[in-house]
Amino acid sequence: MKLTWKSELPHLVTLAAMLALAAIGGRGLPERLPVHWNLAGEPDRWGGQFEALWLVPLLTAGLYAAMALLPRIDPGRANDERFAGAWQTARLCITGFFAGLYALMHVTYRQSSLDLSSALMPLLGALLVVLGNLMGKLRPNWFLGIRTPWTLSSKRSWLLTHRAGGWVLIACGAAFVAAGLVRAPWLRAAAIGALLAGTLGLTVYSYVVWRSDPDKTPPAGTRPAPE
Repeated sequence: MKLTWKSELPHLVTLAAMLALAAIGGRGLPERLPVHWNLAGEPDRWGGQFEALWLVPLLTAGLYAAMALLPRIDPGRANDERFAGAWQTARLCITGFFAGLYALMHVTYRQSSLDLSSALMPLLGALLVVLGNLMGKLRPNWFLGIRTPWTLSSKRSWLLTHRAGGWVLIACGAAFVAAGLVRAPWLRAAAIGALLAGTLGLTVYSYVVWRSDPDKTPPAGTRPAPE
């Protein structure tokens, strides 16, 4: 997948804004800041300013670099151009999600009354909805999508699992948005549980479809390696 200024500029501007905020955003803040919150929206771990201000921007920059470079070493690059648009959209949404998370963290540092968990749930829900809409456009690759041993060795399993996965992510995304708006810890836990259950269900589904595919290919490890 080709990287161009048009495709990369939104990422670079977002990362530059995050790093600039990290550099100047600590003025007037205490040395110890919350870095983790529980489901009730209460801070349950504190850290120094470097961890609180720099960790998320640096992780986002690393994730951006990884997602930009990984397609170049994907052994299944033959499908790249068939879902290049979906890949670029997913990358941009993930960068935007972490930028939104980082902005919410700074609001929390300045306004301790903000319930970060409630504010974050709609943002995460929106990300899941967008990714869910992209799932059916993905084609077999080693880095993005529902990559089980069965989807990677059966085109039918990949296609049907990702179609089902799109609906699962959209439904879970809507549940996350609702949980953030209602601000009930039990509903947040239920939304997270639904996402975990959906992930498990899709894994099982990928196996079931693989079993019934007459054209599945033998995955690595099914044949003895040469001496």
